[in-house]
Amino acid sequence: MGKGVRSIVISGYGTNCEVEMAYACKLAGADVEIVHISELIYGEKRLDDYHFLNFPGGFLDGDDLGAAKAAANRWRYARVKNTGEPLFEQLLRFINDGKPILGVCNGFQLMVKLGLLPALNGNYNEQVATLSYNDSGRFEDRWVYLKVDKESPCIFTKGLDTIYLPVRHAEGKFIPKDEPTLNLIEERHLAVLKYIHNETKEPTMEYPFNPNGSTAAIAGICDPTGRLFGLMPHPEVYLFFTHHPRWTREDLPAEGLGLAVFYNAIEYIKENLL
Repeated sequence: MGKGVRSIVISGYGTNCEVEMAYACKLAGADVEIVHISELIYGEKRLDDYHFLNFPGGFLDGDDLGAAKAAANRWRYARVKNTGEPLFEQLLRFINDGKPILGVCNGFQLMVKLGLLPALNGNYNEQVATLSYNDSGRFEDRWVYLKVDKESPCIFTKGLDTIYLPVRHAEGKFIPKDEPTLNLIEERHLAVLKYIHNETKEPTMEYPFNPNGSTAAIAGICDPTGRLFGLMPHPEVYLFFTHHPRWTREDLPAEGLGLAVFYNAIEYIKENLL
């Protein structure tokens, strides 16, 4: 890899969106590697060698024990074979070094269940929310409108307002553990994205505009630094105008809005880490 932005996309044990996510990183200007988590566990690759960590969507461990729960335990308790270093320590070092992390869909579920999000008070080791079954009781595959909180510290959504992205999940209902936790998320503007009604463009609990019944219509959250971001909708799926479901009927920009999420991350790294 060159001397530019180095991006790592984690694969294995049920991920299935790693190629799209890697391509988005490449289009945004990063050198990128798809790395199976076993390569990290066996010490063949190290998070320290990268600037941008991506957790893609999929069905980690078949969603047994709940979406991404088994994978969260793997990240928390696995040790690197040749050094004995806890893999979680590598992850915490990556965060403490000021590097950004993006989790989409199953990757968002993983980050929440690991405790990386929302990480209130900088605690990345405590789970205070979950993502559970959609209120509809079925897998939802549809496009949704999302409102960006412009007061959010999130580095990934800089310059964005309303975006349109697809969701593809059965367990996307965001649930904080209690009302004080929700209040802190809202007060600190960590609820980066909210599902909105197609017509009013306001946050909504109405189905199908809110496809899963998420508390307070939350579709994505960040940590207090703004460098860790997770969302249920898939930005890596909307990279070109032809990905839009109405591309033959609407005049659209050549680039899909999902690509802006990756551009913002790469620009942040260039300005702050290189």
